[in-house]
Amino acid sequence: MKITYDSEVDVMRMIFNNSPIEESDEAKPGFIVDYDKEGNIVGLEILDASKQIDNPRLVEYYIPK
Repeated sequence: MKITYDSEVDVMRMIFNNSPIEESDEAKPGFIVDYDKEGNIVGLEILDASKQIDNPRLVEYYIPK
């Protein structure tokens, strides 16, 4: 998984795998989901990220035991 944040356009993008994007859908206003040709989710974009996320420049992850 790869997470990027572009402060110039205030967009956070999460890429789950490298499959080509076949279709995109705005699931809710400001949240765009990208799908491959089989309909699997391959990415997510959050528009106006600084309004949706406390600190879009900070990424933490947790792996439970």
